[in-house]
Amino acid sequence: MKTTPIALGALALLTTLPAYAGSQTPTPLEEIVISSSRIPMPLREVGTSISVVELADIRALGFNSLQDVLRTQPGVAVTNTGGSGKVSSLRIRGEEGYRTLLLIDGIDVSDTTAPQHGPRFEQLLSAGVQRVEILRGPQGMMYGADAGGVVNISTRAPQAGVQGDISAEAGRYGSRQLSANIAAGNDQVDGSLALTDFSTDGYNARTTDTNPADKDGYDNTTVHGRAGWNINEQLRLELVARDAEGNSQYDGCFTSDTFAPSNLCSDNYQQQAWRGAMSWQGEQLQQELAFSRSETERQLFTEGRPGFGTEGELSRLSYIGSFAPSDSLQLVYGADLERATLDDGSFDTERDQKGYYLEYQGSVGEQLYFTAGARHDDNDDFGRHNTWRVSGAWIVPMGADELKFRGSWGTGFRAPSLYEIAYNNSFFASAPAADTNLREERSEGYDLGVAFYGSNGLQLEAVYFAQSVENEIFFDLQAFSGYLQGDGDSDSSGVELIAQLPLPRQLSLQGNYTYNDTDTAAGTYRVYRPRHLANIGLQWQHSSGQLSLGLNARMSRDARSPDGSPVDNYEVVDMNIRYALLPELELYGRVENLLNSNYEEIPTYQTSARAAYAGLRYAF
Repeated sequence: MKTTPIALGALALLTTLPAYAGSQTPTPLEEIVISSSRIPMPLREVGTSISVVELADIRALGFNSLQDVLRTQPGVAVTNTGGSGKVSSLRIRGEEGYRTLLLIDGIDVSDTTAPQHGPRFEQLLSAGVQRVEILRGPQGMMYGADAGGVVNISTRAPQAGVQGDISAEAGRYGSRQLSANIAAGNDQVDGSLALTDFSTDGYNARTTDTNPADKDGYDNTTVHGRAGWNINEQLRLELVARDAEGNSQYDGCFTSDTFAPSNLCSDNYQQQAWRGAMSWQGEQLQQELAFSRSETERQLFTEGRPGFGTEGELSRLSYIGSFAPSDSLQLVYGADLERATLDDGSFDTERDQKGYYLEYQGSVGEQLYFTAGARHDDNDDFGRHNTWRVSGAWIVPMGADELKFRGSWGTGFRAPSLYEIAYNNSFFASAPAADTNLREERSEGYDLGVAFYGSNGLQLEAVYFAQSVENEIFFDLQAFSGYLQGDGDSDSSGVELIAQLPLPRQLSLQGNYTYNDTDTAAGTYRVYRPRHLANIGLQWQHSSGQLSLGLNARMSRDARSPDGSPVDNYEVVDMNIRYALLPELELYGRVENLLNSNYEEIPTYQTSARAAYAGLRYAF
């Protein structure tokens, strides 16, 4: 690490808060999380780094795009290429978004048509989302994922009786959204359905589009449903189905016949996904057998003419079990078989990967918890690989308060994607990429943290993390020859500081700051990685509960573009308000970029000016 930003971090914690203050959730050590070991665990027993975003947090922020909600979390940075629905990268602790596994109700929604076989965060709307867990650091042992971590999304859970809500919203840039959620159930059957339709005229995505400058809009329609049947007290069947369609206009493409540059471009995205699961729960033994499948289609258009089009599928058969012979011992074990396919008309390929894993979870009393696990993967193209993870947590009582020490150390690997291999073997590739024999990436990382939880609501946490990716694959931005591979380690290390301070007068104050130092195998900077990130916010709620106000801000400092030039430093402030007209009817609004900051997250790609939005939500 080149510098030690203790003073800057302390200042950030004293003066900043994350934008999701004010939710009525359980205290952190009581909270149950799933992502760490793929089974429910109290947060007090978890040694890994997890952030949790609840429905109340999402509504307090009010953002339509889920990636704007996620960027308020520690260690998360987002870059966007010109507005809603435009290609975005969500990086956790400095690692690329395609190294992060994205799950929605247990479905891996990675896009196999994408160059690096990764999630399309820009296509995710926040409506219908109940909860998000963000697991930071290498998680290859449990998931077969790589260095970035896991984003685990849960949609609205089915409820007893009938519940639901309907909302309508409109605002600047011709933006409008209609959303409806309904859930119903009893002791035997339950189900939920969410429908969201979002559209915006947008703004000109690039500063280079001047002849003439035009608006680049976006439309998204997402339908998501869940259904469950409790056959008896132990056996349950569940089905999840999802359909998402997005159409985004953007700048910077080429005509299919003459390869002339154009700014009249569009990207049509469609993904259908489903998952069926059968679970059995006993006193000591729990098991689940599941099969999921997602199909993704993309079609690019230039000046109304179809250009590049591709289709991909991702199927996964998985089994997970847990056995707890005593209160101090539990074994988690499982296996999965994954098949990925890609077809763009000129090449059609597929790949299978099998994985098996086992984790030991133990405890000593109610203060010391530890895990140790290993995984074996067999990839069709890149052979066998072993990954592992160890973690621990130690709770120290301090009267009515508690101090928690924790740490984790793990590894992961990523095989070159089908697209990376196909591109380097196509006529588009040239030397040196055409001569490069891509190998798998390997990752390793650890983190150490200490957290204080006060009985008065005070929470303080500090985490040091360090991780590296060996043989990092990247696109050649100098000669545009194709995909190259670094020889050595690309590193990312830093500090995360998190705080929640109790305040009087119905005020809620929280904060997070991330310092991230990154280097490539060649010793140069890793592009678009801010060295300093902070989230700022303040939430106030009237004692009656009818009115709530919030100010939220985020700061980014010291990122670099591919040519070495600095990316804009910026601070963006957002404001939100919610007022209950009736117990069932809520008026809400927000102003994004309240101070009208002018900045670019990626050079030549524009960001939103000051924009106001308002809506109504009716709950039943």
